Amino acid sequence: MQDYGEATDFLGEWGPFQKTVFLLLSVTIIPNGYVGLSMVFLADIPQHHCRLPNSLNGTTGEANLSSLLPVEEVDGEMIYSQCRRYKTPVTDGLNDTTRETEPCVDGWEYSTDRYISTIVSQWDLVCNDDWKIPVPISLRFFGNLCGSLLAGHLSDRYGRKIVLFGGIAIQTILSLSQAAVQSWEMFCVLCFLIGVGDVSNYTTSFVLGVELFTKSVRTAYTSIGICFFFALGYAILPLIAYFVRDWRMLILALFLPELLCFPLWWFIPESPRWLLSQGRVEEAEAIVKAAAKKNGIKHVGEIFQRSGNTEYLVIILYCFCLMLNSKLRNITILNCCIWMITAISYYGLTLNTSNLHGNPYINCFISAFTDMIAYIISWRLMLIAPRRISTASMLFIGGTVLLLVQIVPPSKSFHILSMILVMIGKSGISVSYALIYIFAAELYPTVVRNTGLGASCMASRAATIFAPYFVYIGMHNKFLPLILMGILSIIAGLCCLILPDTHHQKFPDTIEQTQDTHNLLKLFKYLISVETKPHPHFGFHLRQALH
Repeated sequence: MQDYGEATDFLGEWGPFQKTVFLLLSVTIIPNGYVGLSMVFLADIPQHHCRLPNSLNGTTGEANLSSLLPVEEVDGEMIYSQCRRYKTPVTDGLNDTTRETEPCVDGWEYSTDRYISTIVSQWDLVCNDDWKIPVPISLRFFGNLCGSLLAGHLSDRYGRKIVLFGGIAIQTILSLSQAAVQSWEMFCVLCFLIGVGDVSNYTTSFVLGVELFTKSVRTAYTSIGICFFFALGYAILPLIAYFVRDWRMLILALFLPELLCFPLWWFIPESPRWLLSQGRVEEAEAIVKAAAKKNGIKHVGEIFQRSGNTEYLVIILYCFCLMLNSKLRNITILNCCIWMITAISYYGLTLNTSNLHGNPYINCFISAFTDMIAYIISWRLMLIAPRRISTASMLFIGGTVLLLVQIVPPSKSFHILSMILVMIGKSGISVSYALIYIFAAELYPTVVRNTGLGASCMASRAATIFAPYFVYIGMHNKFLPLILMGILSIIAGLCCLILPDTHHQKFPDTIEQTQDTHNLLKLFKYLISVETKPHPHFGFHLRQALH
């Protein structure tokens, strides 16, 4: 097949056409920044306690609640019990230890100091039903997993553009419908379907941009376009949530503006690369000529050669090579581990914002702002630093700092220090999350690059299904999720050191050109195989492995 890059060199790298498409594709990513993370506010748990018997409602003030509700210690603070109440009011001669309690048989009273309503207060997802809180979030991520499978196949068959806007339509229409649901079960079903549309939009925007831009612009698009605009959407979330405190109105406020994305259909082109792979040469030439005209370039004549379409068959035949070839198998296994850990750590820390000390709106905005800085750093690292070392070091920094949070004293005066450490840890993981996209793309040869990236992406989507349960653990133990994510991040950093470095290396086109994994893997295998008695040539083999 004719080389697309050589055929379109005359367009240049950064003309008006590229700038326009770069901006418009990035704009379509903004809703992805809050579509899943909006659950930080939609599913937050307001302060609550048992509703008092009807005979007592309205007859007791705040000062008398202690005679009707048990008091318990939570995070060093004494609060009214959220799940139990006294069966009878205080009676002379009885102390709190001898009075009988009962569950909240009449429901709960929810504080409206922070929220008018959330899905928790709407459907009483507290106490014995608090396990239901992470379920819609997990289903949304499960929808991401299924959507990544579906979107990849549909975009290869029907085109990038139609899948991109189809994903936007599913995400927008179903999200707006979610504001009208009357049951938790239906809310969960819609969360799954919204996840399908969400990932279809995100991945197709990434693929379309990668196929339209040259290598240097592609690097900027990965970090500044995709990741930075995702963080921008994340930053918009707490600003809107601060002014809209009802969960149904918050959904409307977030997703009604997404309707403005639909007119972009007439400004974002289809991928000429995909059109060529389908044998639709005339349509591909029309798009490239329109781009040349917009860039002020006059180009007359044939741009692409007419040839048969065999690429799809070749890709199918090469898909089996990921597991059959030892180099590709090692790279794929390591990549899947790194992507899974990075994804679960990133989303676990992001969704865990509500469990941190302080104002959740401020915490969420700070988290988004640190992501923006992290993605700018990742862009610079992509240009100047080795992929293997930079990704591993960011994971090491992130994981180590998260482990340090637990040694901070629980006193309120140290809450700001805990918050700073969590944000530093999250920044390291955010940088690595941006780096692994370009790192993985450079590891795989051209013939299986999409397949390899797809396998890594699917692994990360599968891992995010469990991220909400890290938050659920954090409701009962604030430090345990941070410890788990810190340890996992360090393990991912070690996996990065085993991968070959790709910085300033030519993209491999064939499987034979694929680099082998780093010799650390051979060292690990050798050390495991060493018996109790040292091998006489241990020092020699050790030097060979480290070479």
